[in-house]
Order: sequence, then structure tokens, then C-alpha cells
Amino acid sequence: MAGAGRLPLLDVLRGVAILGTLTTNVWIFAAPGAEWGVLSGGAAASSFGSSWAGSAEAVFRFLADGKFLSMLTILFGVGLAIQFRSAAKHGRRWPGRYKWRALFLFAEGTLHFVLVFAWDVLMGYAVVALLVAWQLTRSVRTQRVLMWVAAGVHVVVLGLLTAVATGVGSGSGTGAGGGEGNGGAARRVVVLYADGSYLDQISFRLQNAIALRLEPVISFALLVFLFHLGVRLFRAGAFRPDANGQRLRRRMCGWGLGVGVPLNIAAVALSSDLALVARYGAAPVVAVGYIGLIGLIVDRVRRPGPLTAGLTAIGRTALSCYVLQNALCVLACYGIGLGLAARWADQGPWWVMGLWAVVCAVLFTGAQLWLRRFEHGPLESVQKRLLRS
Repeated sequence: MAGAGRLPLLDVLRGVAILGTLTTNVWIFAAPGAEWGVLSGGAAASSFGSSWAGSAEAVFRFLADGKFLSMLTILFGVGLAIQFRSAAKHGRRWPGRYKWRALFLFAEGTLHFVLVFAWDVLMGYAVVALLVAWQLTRSVRTQRVLMWVAAGVHVVVLGLLTAVATGVGSGSGTGAGGGEGNGGAARRVVVLYADGSYLDQISFRLQNAIALRLEPVISFALLVFLFHLGVRLFRAGAFRPDANGQRLRRRMCGWGLGVGVPLNIAAVALSSDLALVARYGAAPVVAVGYIGLIGLIVDRVRRPGPLTAGLTAIGRTALSCYVLQNALCVLACYGIGLGLAARWADQGPWWVMGLWAVVCAVLFTGAQLWLRRFEHGPLESVQKRLLRS
């Protein structure tokens, strides 16, 4: 049941963002070396046009890579703006109790990282949320300056990382993944996820925590910018069902897709050395277009059907669904479960897409059934109880 003043579009967007992150992460679970494969190149995107299967995989990856992560980040910023508005409305100190929400998110993200998935986003979101929550106590002008300073810092960091990647890629020596020693280490990681025990995998994450926590570090300024962007979009009314909201969504769709998609295609097509530009430069622009496009589609829905109901249920249980989808992929792909990543390693991309569809179906069904009996998702309920005590 929607609460008073709840914006239905936000729940749909959260549902899409959660399933969208799975669209990217499912390839990590299915790749040789799983979580470590992202760093060693084992989860790299396939080449478009090499075959029908390769083309399907390339399109599947292209539509998702970085876009839904950016969308989810923007929506976290929207959630922060809603909490800030609620605190101001009820005369509560800020950030006040919100600090405990962020602390819970960090603790949950830490457990998620250790026990389930190394590329967890919640820890980074918690840290950024605390920073931006404090920044919201500044003037609107100061917030705008901080937002664009974060964008500038991100562009500089992205440029430096891309220059380093280009230099390494054009060097004549062996890269980070080259050499017999590194090859042997990579094979040991593949064996770990195919045949190792659950405790061995946990130990591996802890031993390599610094390397596996690189993404929120290198994208920290981008996260700050996107949180602020979510705040500004919410305050501008971009998610409301009125004429102003529709106008803003049309602009977001036009500019986001019109600028972001060509930029993303160019980055992917020109060189693999521009992978960071595609994921952390073009993808956030496309994410804004996705939000606008989804909003325009929802505007045209006169009578919500099963798809809208399913996405809304996932959006209302977003934290629980995010953790559950990763846990299901672990059980499906790793040797501690069905071990499909090793057993079907030579079967092409279709089984991975099928796994994605099955997990999506489980979330669609499970979230709706859960909300028939409970008001909040499991983890959302735990959070509310702990913060209430």
C-alpha cells in the first residue's frame, strides 16, 4: 500500500534499477573467477558481431553496464531528499536520526560484501549519504557548487585513469593479467569459485578487500554528484505526476538518451581502453535518459498491469531484493551451489540470460507475495525495528 504522499513512479524506478543491476552483475557471477574476474578481465564484455550469441550478449551488456547503477545512485539521492524534507516538516534536527540509517546501510553492506558479493554498492552509498546529508544543511547555492565540484573532480579522475589504462594497453610489456605467475593465480581463483568452500570464498574476499572495494573509491566523486542530482530532480518535481513532472521527464529522456547513447556507443566502439569512460562517463548520462523514458511510459499507463505491479513490489522491497538476487546467483553459479558457471562455461551466453530471467521472475513473484502479508520487505523491517529502538 502506498503511503500518504508516496510517488508511485519512484517505486517503479527502484524496481527497474534493482533488476537492472542484476543485468550487469549476472555476468560477474557466471564468469571464470567470478568476482575477481572483473579485475583480471574474465568478465569483460563480448565482441559485437562475432556471432548471434555474441551480439545478443553485447547488446544485453551495453544496455545495462553502468546505467542502472547510476540510476540506483540517483534514486538513493532522491530518498535522501525525501528524508530531509520529512525531518524539516516535523522539526527534527538534521542529519539527526538519518546517521543511524546510514550506519545500518554500511553494516548491511559490509555483511553483504563478506558473505555474498564482493562488488556490493551499499557500503559506498552509506558513506556518500553521510557526506551529502551534511551538505544539505548548506545553502542551495553552496549545494549546487559542491555538486559541480564533485562532477569536475570525477572528470579529472576519470581522465587520469583512462590515460593510465591507455598507456598500459599500448605498452609492449605484459599487463597486469599477464605472466605465468598471474595466470596461475587466476586459475586458482577460478578453482576457488568452482570447487572451493564457502569459508574459503569469504576468506578470499577479506584478504583482497582493498582491491575488491576499488569501485566506490574511484567513483566516489561521481556518487556524490549523482546523489545531489537526485536531490535536485526531486525538488524540481521530476517524479510527480503533474504537467511539470512530465515536462521534466521529456527533457531528461531527450537529453539523456540523445547525448548519452551516442557517447556510450563511441566509447565502446573506439577502444577497450575507454571502458571506464563508457561505464563512469557516458552511462550516468544514459541513466538520466532511462529515468525520463520510464517516467514517460508510466505516464501513459492508464491501468497498472502485472508488470507495473511487479516492479512496484520490487521497488518497495528494494534492499531485500538486491541482496536476494545476488544470493540466488551465488547458489546458482558457484560450486557451493549448482556450480553452473563451471558446468556450462562453454554453453554460450544464453544460459546466463536465462538465469537472469529466472531470478527476475522469482523477485517479481516473491515481492508481491511478501507484501500481501507484510508492509515492508524483510531487511526493510529489520531496519525500521532497529532504528525505532
